[in-house]
Amino acid sequence: MGKLMDVNELAAYLKLDKQTIYNWLHKKKISGIKVGRVWRFDKDEIDAWLKTRMVLAEQEFNSHPDKGRK
Repeated sequence: MGKLMDVNELAAYLKLDKQTIYNWLHKKKISGIKVGRVWRFDKDEIDAWLKTRMVLAEQEFNSHPDKGRK
């Protein structure tokens, strides 16, 4: 297990608002560990999740190379 981050640290790491992190938790887009009343996130798992999102975005872009270009 990697470094554990709280919501504030994860929001700063991803350059997102804290509410976005809570929304993603609610929608099960990301997973975390609730310790008492505080959510924690494994940095290694977040990095792996980001990598899969980049691969999916790259696949989407490559399947529609002219999409969005003018």
